[in-house]
Amino acid sequence: MFHTRYNGAAFAYAAGAIMRGEGTYLSDIDLVVVFDHLDAARRESFTVDGVPIEAFVHDPETLAWFVNEDVARGRPSILNMIVEGKIVGPDQGPAETLRAEVAARLRNGPLSFSTAALNGLRYEITDAVDDLRGDRTAEELLAIGAMLHRKLVELALRGRYQWNGTGKWAPRLLAKIDADLAVRFDSAFRTLFTSGNVGPVIALAEAELAPHGGPLFDGDCRDAPASWRVA
Repeated sequence: MFHTRYNGAAFAYAAGAIMRGEGTYLSDIDLVVVFDHLDAARRESFTVDGVPIEAFVHDPETLAWFVNEDVARGRPSILNMIVEGKIVGPDQGPAETLRAEVAARLRNGPLSFSTAALNGLRYEITDAVDDLRGDRTAEELLAIGAMLHRKLVELALRGRYQWNGTGKWAPRLLAKIDADLAVRFDSAFRTLFTSGNVGPVIALAEAELAPHGGPLFDGDCRDAPASWRVA
């Protein structure tokens, strides 16, 4: 498939649960394809013999941009694909060199939160927690809790200088760094979603905010870029 669909590509990394031998009937393959030059990067999804494939098609310059973007946001999606993936294609040497460079960046961990990014996250978590304290319907609690879980996971992971992850990766990454922390997250949000009891989630949020200055509302101020205007 690689040689026919991506004729002329230098190499690719095939990653995902199937490649690790952990796949289920719902698993897909992540494919990072590298050409010598493209006009623009692209992402495409297709199926081969019933197996869904997500392909991220790049040249070295576009791939470098996305790697830098992943590092900046603290979510190493494409870095993990490169480091874990099986190399296919003719240019094995350059593929191994690139993998070694990306692996070093992955080991170094994410960039530290900027003050602005940290305060923005503190403000959003504070706002969500205040919403939970109000008189809410079950539907509203579900929506607030779903949004808050993602933001609180990011604070817990990035606040401990760890890579962030969403979806299925959130509990896996929490458990990897601190099994007790993962249990507290699971217990607090499971209680919220099953019984509507907001107490454990609020307590968890306050504990995670505390090392970073606690809740933030009073005094928060963020300037928009001067270019954000329509003449």
